[in-house]
Amino acid sequence: MARREKSPRSRAPFGVRAGYAAAAAIVRPAMRLLTRQQWLHTERLPKTGAIVVANHISELDPLDIAHMVYNQGLVPTFLAKAELWKVAPLQQILTGLRQIPVERGGDAAKSLDTARDVLTEGGVIIVYPEGTVTRDPEGWPMTGRSGAVRLALQTGVPLVPVAQWGTQEVLPYKGKPSLFPPKRLRIAVGEPVDLSDLRGHRPTREDLKAGTDRMMDALTALVAELRGEHPPAGRWDMRTGRREGAA
Repeated sequence: MARREKSPRSRAPFGVRAGYAAAAAIVRPAMRLLTRQQWLHTERLPKTGAIVVANHISELDPLDIAHMVYNQGLVPTFLAKAELWKVAPLQQILTGLRQIPVERGGDAAKSLDTARDVLTEGGVIIVYPEGTVTRDPEGWPMTGRSGAVRLALQTGVPLVPVAQWGTQEVLPYKGKPSLFPPKRLRIAVGEPVDLSDLRGHRPTREDLKAGTDRMMDALTALVAELRGEHPPAGRWDMRTGRREGAA
């Protein structure tokens, strides 16, 4: 008889798996009751683990995307701002589920070590490369940060864009929740971003910029697919408060 391989989920520590099972028992029924979810191209999500980069349109996004990833038999782990660990109830939940705090401007070595462990176990690291909910007036992805590309180049793990649309109707940024009638939430998984020409050497600043541009272009194209619209020229930059790169 052929030896049965362990699923990616079974390779995570028992405490993490138990925590996710408990969370799923609450989140799954709630999401199915309050929303109408549609997931496209989930077969593109590698079963051996990946770095997922997603657009950010609502504070509800993590629940929506974690639900999709977990249902594919994978353990979702977020790189999240360290400030969340200062909230007592959240601290216990985030630590129990082995989410990864990222200190802004601090030493990222510990966070990267934990991320590598998760990827070695076949887990999924979820990153919002914009760093916050989009401030683009039309809701498109803003300029991105290079951390996810750097991690993908360091580990050799696929970098997969995943677009979301609809969560902003349930929980708008700085707006009031709208639960009824149930809103349609859509997720589309893209093909891995091609970084092959950037691997095999220490990435330069130009390499990271090129990889980040490809990542954000792929993510924007997926958002456009979900919205059925063409994205605007250029990308919103929070630092300048305007759309950069437009002709």
